[in-house]
Amino acid sequence: MASEKIMVLKESDFNQVISEAITPILVDFWAEWCGPCKMIGPVLEEIASEFEGKVQVAKLDVDENQNTASNFKVISIPTLILFKDGKEMERSIGFKTKDELRRLLNKYV
Repeated sequence: MASEKIMVLKESDFNQVISEAITPILVDFWAEWCGPCKMIGPVLEEIASEFEGKVQVAKLDVDENQNTASNFKVISIPTLILFKDGKEMERSIGFKTKDELRRLLNKYV
């Protein structure tokens, strides 16, 4: 479900990618069976294009990467966590519109 603009993260590379990211990175904690996760997918595609070079958008499947989801206390999905300089800056739970995501990201770019 990810495109070339959206990075797919796994437990094996998550910490390294987050800590080495030059730009803020917005991680979508999602699952294949989650309706709102499917709804936010196209919105994240648009955000990834719009913020290309300023924010990296990534996805992490919570079913395949349960330890990472648990480490970040992700209980409801979709949960979007924005990391900057390796630290969690902000988190958003549930479906968000493109305008809502744009407002969130603009605080950090």
